[in-house]
Amino acid sequence: MISKKNVEEVLEKLQSRDWVRNVQVMGNKIMLDAVSPSPAMHDKKKLQDALTRAMIDHFPKAEVEVRVSVKAKEEVPQIKGNKIEGIKNIIAVASGKGGVGKSTVASNLAVTLYKMGFSVGLLDADIHGPSLPVMFDVLDARPVSVDVDGKNKMQPVEAYGIKLLSIGFFAQLNQAVVWRGAMASKALHQLIHDANWGKLDFLIVDLPPGTGDIQLSLVQEVPVTGAVIVSTPQHVALADARKGVSMFQLESINVPVLGIVENMAYFTPPEDSDKKYYIFGQGGARNLAEQLDVPFLGEVPLVQSIREAGDVGRPAALQQDTAVRDAYYAIAQNMVESLAERNEHLPPTEMVRITTMAGCSK
Repeated sequence: MISKKNVEEVLEKLQSRDWVRNVQVMGNKIMLDAVSPSPAMHDKKKLQDALTRAMIDHFPKAEVEVRVSVKAKEEVPQIKGNKIEGIKNIIAVASGKGGVGKSTVASNLAVTLYKMGFSVGLLDADIHGPSLPVMFDVLDARPVSVDVDGKNKMQPVEAYGIKLLSIGFFAQLNQAVVWRGAMASKALHQLIHDANWGKLDFLIVDLPPGTGDIQLSLVQEVPVTGAVIVSTPQHVALADARKGVSMFQLESINVPVLGIVENMAYFTPPEDSDKKYYIFGQGGARNLAEQLDVPFLGEVPLVQSIREAGDVGRPAALQQDTAVRDAYYAIAQNMVESLAERNEHLPPTEMVRITTMAGCSK
């Protein structure tokens, strides 16, 4: 197993530590950000090749993948995006893989926070697979244009007290959004910055699954206050959830993880409310939270009414099922407590500096 300490020891032996400003290790992937003393292209390439070869030579049995980004010393990193005036906290709801109920958790978390007395917005950042128009029964709604200080802004659609924006409002239900990463990132920028969000205690951002373009674009666009990771208990989902936590904890991203939610935790048959069947395994997300030393926010049972509520466009947290409402309330309360601790002990999150990852070798 390669560790960050191992890599730093190699750099010290090579007397290259002064040139490397950032070291990240994820499994067999080593990512280095280096600064060349010379702006000349051939000097930067020489340093990149030397660092790549050094890592491969020192970890020959690990089938290591090395990514080295080199910039000249005088280059100033670009920062994109601006803080959204009037929004106190931006919360990213993420998952390592699809199908774990992330959008359902994001929707019900938003509704529960609103019921607790907070002002809430919900942004559907899943550009290729938007689901919030269906889950809030606003398929036919369209944001209108409003004048804000001489600028045209989109007015979010409102449902159940939540301000909503989604690319789904601008496409037909059966219309596929076939865009490359740059176009999707531009659309996300417009949904964030060209909207009249007003004053919000929370802007919940429902991210697509994975750790790709949209996730990186979000942390470049705005200072994300914290992230909530959603997983189901089985090992395949937990492995991807671990990657989701790792992404936000990267030194170059550095977004605090407020906690992990275990969705579809267990099934209780209606005819026997005392029994719990752990269909996908028991306590997987709770154990992962303990291993990674992040808060465990709570668990949501596998209940038919949650699925039905999403299908008819009325989030389950609004329903009469007290077990479901209590589950989401506990998660929201624990998240708020985790957020309060984060805001008390940590400085505001900065937007991510843009780097180009190059020199991928094996």
